[in-house]
Amino acid sequence: MYNKVILMGRITHDLELRTTPTGANVCTFSIAVDRRFQQKGEEKKTDFFNIVAWRQQAEFVTRYFSKGRMILVEGELQTRSYTDKNGANVKVTEIIADRLCFTGEAKSQGGAYSESYPAPAPSAPPAQSYQTPQASAPAADFTSAATDDDYPF
Repeated sequence: MYNKVILMGRITHDLELRTTPTGANVCTFSIAVDRRFQQKGEEKKTDFFNIVAWRQQAEFVTRYFSKGRMILVEGELQTRSYTDKNGANVKVTEIIADRLCFTGEAKSQGGAYSESYPAPAPSAPPAQSYQTPQASAPAADFTSAATDDDYPF
């Protein structure tokens, strides 16, 4: 079985990091996602999705994102039921975030990382250093074409 959701949209309200009684960090928020197609003459339609981020993802999203920012969410779709304070049964569908990413959208107040969680610390050195490969001599069994007339095109 496979349960994977990938959404990109704008955060609809201010984010708040909360802590459960067991000490786990959690952040619940919703994103607005425009539908790809619309009927001619109709306004663009938008869907709203509830997102739940736990632990490090919750810390990440509350630290680097805010209302109105574009975010990419990868996660798992889950439904749950509970009884509200009026005694009514309520069924909730939400995405449990596995991965939260920046979308490349320019941030209006200063820079931001363009990588997905976990984002490196600003002063952290790169994990690997890449060097430009050096040109090497051609292999002994390679023969070069004498003129352009030797090419079939």
